[in-house]
Amino acid sequence: LPSGCFLIVSAFPPTHQQTATMATALSVSSFAGASLRAAVGSKANKQTTKAAIEFYGPDRAKWLGPLSEGSTPDYLTGEFPGDYGWDTAGLSADPETFASYREIELIHARWAMLGALGCVTPELLAQNGTPFGEAVWFKAGSQIFQSGGLDYLGNSSLVHAQSIIATLACQVVLMGGAEAYRVNGGPLGEGADAATYPGGSFDPLGLADDPDTFAELKVKELKNGRLAMFSMFGFYVQAIVTGKGPIENLNDHLSDPSAVNAFNYATKFTP
Repeated sequence: LPSGCFLIVSAFPPTHQQTATMATALSVSSFAGASLRAAVGSKANKQTTKAAIEFYGPDRAKWLGPLSEGSTPDYLTGEFPGDYGWDTAGLSADPETFASYREIELIHARWAMLGALGCVTPELLAQNGTPFGEAVWFKAGSQIFQSGGLDYLGNSSLVHAQSIIATLACQVVLMGGAEAYRVNGGPLGEGADAATYPGGSFDPLGLADDPDTFAELKVKELKNGRLAMFSMFGFYVQAIVTGKGPIENLNDHLSDPSAVNAFNYATKFTP
């Protein structure tokens, strides 16, 4: 109870009937709270169990759905996240190569998610009134060669880059050092996922606390990352073909879908 309630109770002591009523109310409240927590916990357990069956093991969802029988290689057992039983090129046949490809895909997926967000955010902000020197992602970097340099998010008080040499040196030292630390174990401890997933002594958000939830988060991350890689590929192609950013391309298409689409640009390249 809050401290003010204690003062009121001290000044006006309750009768025996009031005390009994308060005790009954507290008991009901406690029982309701426990029941609610149990229901929520039960629902969460059902969700994680369902996710484990859906994305892992022999009964997981596969790339051909119900027609996948006999099309899944023996070495794709559903042990790892993102395994839908599709490997027509045999890229996962060798365990060491498979482990290397899993790590490479995950790192590229994370960069793609950051990159896709970084491509659309400046255009969206500029469209809504935030001042930018250049908001289009493939043109923004050229501002560093201008006399005023490059300001992060159009604000010189955040990050101001004037020298391409200094910027490159910082990237090599910071990114190279972080990647070398990761590859050599870093603070993550031992284990197959030590170099790619949180856990051990480095898990500030507690993502790996519950193994079932963590297994589901791995699948979600990879699915979103794969979509982001396709998105980045689309941004590259759009930039080469139209010479515009993704948001401007989207606005052009929405304004006249029948006239502004991929078929229109099939033979027109304006890098």
